[in-house]
Amino acid sequence: MHAELVLDARNGTGESPVWSVAEQALYWVDIPARRLHRWRPADNAAQSWEGHEMLARHPTGGWLAGMESGLFHLRPGGDGRLAASRLADVRHALPEMRCNDGRCDRQGRFWVGSMHQEMAAGHRAGMLYRFVGEAGGVPLLPWLDDLVVPNGLGFSPDGRTMYLSDSHPSVQAIWAFDYDPDDGVPYNRRLFVDMQRHPGRPDGAAVDEDGGYWICGNDAGLVHRFTPDGRLDRSLAVPVKKPAMCAFGGPGLDTLFVTSIRPSGIDLSDQPLAGGVFALQPGVRGLEETVFRG
Repeated sequence: MHAELVLDARNGTGESPVWSVAEQALYWVDIPARRLHRWRPADNAAQSWEGHEMLARHPTGGWLAGMESGLFHLRPGGDGRLAASRLADVRHALPEMRCNDGRCDRQGRFWVGSMHQEMAAGHRAGMLYRFVGEAGGVPLLPWLDDLVVPNGLGFSPDGRTMYLSDSHPSVQAIWAFDYDPDDGVPYNRRLFVDMQRHPGRPDGAAVDEDGGYWICGNDAGLVHRFTPDGRLDRSLAVPVKKPAMCAFGGPGLDTLFVTSIRPSGIDLSDQPLAGGVFALQPGVRGLEETVFRG
């Protein structure tokens, strides 16, 4: 299946794509550039703002974002900048940490992980946090620790299964949890997919309307679909080595958009489109992302 180049964005780390149904536009961030991007397919218009790590739509407009020191409400402005209001603090276990990969459950509770910025060091200091409302500067409490690079957050269509991965080469695992949609509590953690047995490290993910779990195979140039019982169903190729995260979008929510990473300091002659945003036609529909309802 051919991957179409949507935008030659040349993102250092293109992450957290979210399709806005209301705007019929794709949003994503470039983490090292600290920019929020928007692309509208109807007129091929692209725009960006100075910001950092957009993760979920805020109910009053703008975005809920996990940054280095906490969670913020970001509002894009006409001057190309983002107004930021702090919602909650995150007290990291070590210096030089940041939030990484987040998503709302089907009820609108926001989950986000944290990681050390020097991924190669393999610090098991990453944690998983839940945010349900205005904390007023009160630090978030972790629900899960002993993670290196938490990623791949996703929820089944009925909201009763939560997925989480760890991208670090020493782990490369995807877990499933039973999830109480009333209380927002994950339990019964078990191995869903051992990614040591498949090409690529598990990165960002999306869930389709049939319950298929799509996850980027970073370093392998693939996006994998696993069935709800953990069986590999298919793998779709993109023309870059480091796909980072995927999201369903388009008028019918039947396009899978994929952001990617453009590594610095290496020869990119074999992947000149690294850092671009791509579109795949996977043959299934996705689900509209839940707005934060704190």
